[in-house]
Amino acid sequence: MKNQLLERIKALPGHTGMYFKNLATGETIEYCADESFGPASVIKLPVFMHIARLIDRGLIDPAETICCRHEDKLGGCGALRAFTDEPDVSIATLCELMMTISDNSATNLLIHRIGMDALNEAFAQMGLKTTKLNRVMFDSEAASRGIENAVSPMEMGTLLEQVYYKSFENEATSAYIEDILLKQQINHKIPGIIGAYVPIAHKTGEDDGITNDVAIVYAPQPFVLCFMANGTFVPDFEAFMRKASYDLFVSCGGSL
Repeated sequence: MKNQLLERIKALPGHTGMYFKNLATGETIEYCADESFGPASVIKLPVFMHIARLIDRGLIDPAETICCRHEDKLGGCGALRAFTDEPDVSIATLCELMMTISDNSATNLLIHRIGMDALNEAFAQMGLKTTKLNRVMFDSEAASRGIENAVSPMEMGTLLEQVYYKSFENEATSAYIEDILLKQQINHKIPGIIGAYVPIAHKTGEDDGITNDVAIVYAPQPFVLCFMANGTFVPDFEAFMRKASYDLFVSCGGSL
């Protein structure tokens, strides 16, 4: 299984990586797992986790509202851009929109509320060395200057493992994060084949030539699985993600 997966991912175009960890046995499969990747919307995972920690510590009120002005509304995924008015939206709602439908407008409102420097400091405190927030979503000017965010498959897997074991901040905070991740509505990648048969808590990311998905799969032997691809042919890599997720699910005691 391990050698076959590695051969398959190596044959795909672009900068590709994966991190798998069986949480029952400790077995891992890694390919470029500690390298830096353009995360697209996967960067929203550590952003959300830090906000969840701030909520638990009483440093931010989830009921606090932020006005989404017309100039804050972005393209891509999301619901806020559909509002004809300028709604006041709670931080709790912004977090759920950011994570479950990958709302870019909600994401930028939250980044501005917390602060980019504060978020990067928090990432370092989480033990993340590769993960960096260098620009907001849909900042074409920064992107044109080569300024991009960064994550690694292994670091995202480490965060998800903490969520699974309820060891991120505390049990209640981890359970809150897990509950939001289980509500993910973009489900054509890791859950593409197995999603109807097993709960999957995950966050996707996609952009031109980029497709990522990072997940906890609650198989009989639960596992963390993170796929990332930059500069790839997206349909082929997503087909690989679906088939590899199925093969790993079966190897961990799952059945359809």
